[in-house]
Amino acid sequence: MTPDDPARRVERTYLALTLLTTLAASFIWGINTLFLLDAGLNNAEAFAANAFFTVGQVIFEVPTGVVADTRGRQFSYVLGAGTLLASTLLYLVMWQLRAPLWGWAIASILLGLGFTFFSGATEAWLVDALKATGFQGHLEHVFGRAQTVAGAAMLVGSVAGGFVAQLTNLGVPYLMRAALLGVTLIVALRYMRDLGFTPQRDVRPLAAVRNVMRGSIDGGFRNRPVRWLMLAAPFSAGVGIYVFYAAQPYLLELFHDPHAYGIAGLAAAIVAGAGIVGGLLVSRVRRFFHRRTDVLILGGVINVLALALIGLIGSFWLALAMLTGWALVFAIAGPMRQAFMNGLIPSDQRATVLSFDSLMGSAGGVVTQPGLGRAADVYGYGTSFVIAAAIEALAIPFIVLARREGASSDPITDDSAADAVVLPVPGGIPGVADPVDQP
Repeated sequence: MTPDDPARRVERTYLALTLLTTLAASFIWGINTLFLLDAGLNNAEAFAANAFFTVGQVIFEVPTGVVADTRGRQFSYVLGAGTLLASTLLYLVMWQLRAPLWGWAIASILLGLGFTFFSGATEAWLVDALKATGFQGHLEHVFGRAQTVAGAAMLVGSVAGGFVAQLTNLGVPYLMRAALLGVTLIVALRYMRDLGFTPQRDVRPLAAVRNVMRGSIDGGFRNRPVRWLMLAAPFSAGVGIYVFYAAQPYLLELFHDPHAYGIAGLAAAIVAGAGIVGGLLVSRVRRFFHRRTDVLILGGVINVLALALIGLIGSFWLALAMLTGWALVFAIAGPMRQAFMNGLIPSDQRATVLSFDSLMGSAGGVVTQPGLGRAADVYGYGTSFVIAAAIEALAIPFIVLARREGASSDPITDDSAADAVVLPVPGGIPGVADPVDQP
């Protein structure tokens, strides 16, 4: 692509939005659990508050999917940025008031609502806009660059948030987040345009909900390879959310200094650094595998072992090393999974199916976060990580089933024409080896 190539402009816009949203969000990622504990919640309540965030995602995925498909992906994105800004400020109010759990539940559900405006819509906007502008290339490369950009933003934001909190107080990073979300909203209004997609503004809300549900079934659960990865999501995504946030207080516990907020930020920084490295390695790692599902299966096995070792080792530096390995595998497998999924979803169902996939992961988080948080209260963080490893292992059989379907987006080749972006046309579910069946 040349610098003036329309597809290149689409990619630059996507990377810019990824940078801004990740940087804004990551200011609090390193200290969010500590923030909740400082507000008077115990471990179980803190992770219950995080679970209410995922409850919000589960509740609002379908309605916000309707917004993306009927009013446009840009409109959905702008609503997401505005909702996140308002709910972030509400979090600050909850902290200052030392609110009870029900107050955190409301604020967390609103945060979940904000992110559902993003989920599905942003990725669908990218893929359809690339198709409309004649993009030629590997979809993993774009997602890999986004992974690198997100990792860099997360590295800066999480470390900055941790040390700002240590120098001031735990509320200041939330103010920083709100301010940058305002900037993100303005950039989206200026540069994000729906290309290769026509919003269905004349569709009535109830009819739109039915269409969304039908699209989730036709493009998702009736599409057998996609179905298996969706069923794996509650285990892998649910555990991933817990591990990310539980690593903050666990590392402080192993470090023997409960007020070293910079160390808590280091946990998020490790994930960020792994995202940078993983994004850079995706195009190289793919050369050593024949199928994308091979990467996902091997990555799942490695992550199960890494989580078990984090819980069993009891050493700060070794736990840090295992957390780094876990995050690196997660970062490499992510773009592979995205390419596999997008290669099997028709354009007019893309936002719907991707949102439903996000819903499946969020549903897992609703159950695992409070459960593992309670395990941390009763048995300690180490044991909760071992339990998390066992839950993560439950995702692997579903990935094996996805591999056995022989999906057209699964093979990895060196031929850019054969292994470039696979963009199905509306009206069918290509790429499935066997006919579509009932869920």
